[in-house]
Amino acid sequence: MADDEKIGKPWRDDELDAIITDYFAMLADDLAGRPYVKSRHSASLMAQIGRTHRSVEFKHQNISAVLDELGLPWIPGYMPKRNYQNAIFDGIDRYLTLHPEALVPASAPQPESTLSSAIFVDPPSQATAKQTIPERLERLVRKFDPVERDHRNRSLGKAGEAFVVDVERRQLAQADREDLARKVRWVSEEEGDGAGYDIYSFDPHGHERLIEVKTTNGAARTPFFLSRNERELATERPRDWRIYRVHLFARRPRIFTISPPLESTVHLRPETWRASF
Repeated sequence: MADDEKIGKPWRDDELDAIITDYFAMLADDLAGRPYVKSRHSASLMAQIGRTHRSVEFKHQNISAVLDELGLPWIPGYMPKRNYQNAIFDGIDRYLTLHPEALVPASAPQPESTLSSAIFVDPPSQATAKQTIPERLERLVRKFDPVERDHRNRSLGKAGEAFVVDVERRQLAQADREDLARKVRWVSEEEGDGAGYDIYSFDPHGHERLIEVKTTNGAARTPFFLSRNERELATERPRDWRIYRVHLFARRPRIFTISPPLESTVHLRPETWRASF
């Protein structure tokens, strides 16, 4: 039963720790395909911490919003709400510091039985103005940097590339181009990184496609790294080179493509320097 004295009052750390821990438990079940009932979890939390159903649901949506900023999957049905209470950032910081495994959710998506247009989606539009986010959230994103995390997660990168190889072969086969499907090559796996693209493929007319795959468990707007080599190849061969941005990979992957000129779709800014003597 809700405690009337808590209505309209900020959540305490112990209450935030309880709901964040429970949220990640539900998220793990969701990603693993295990059944769970949100209403039961909410009822248990309400009994434990004395918050109203509305307050609990809203806090679930706050957690989703923070995970979205961190490039992590979130629970369907708890759409992100960004009316943050600063304490939520500290609570999620505490949880992820103690449970770093939550930063690398298992990625084993099931291939769709048929290639539907739903796999390929439109890229997100460029923001016309920089969205202001709280300073504490900025620090949290820097600490658990989704761009660096995805870049270093070799198993995620390889899984995303394997997924795209399969998609390309199936697309060509369904277009009655089995001859081209047999020629699709996983270049980064066969020859190593450095070519400026990961997959050598074709469109149904036989035109070459040099595909650089960028994979994340996060949503479409999760940023990613682009190497100097990749950008140079995009400039040299704009007709052939493409980014396949694979996102929502831990649940049901979706792909949007980016073609040169890259600046028409994404904001590019330098973030690393090569130091020499």
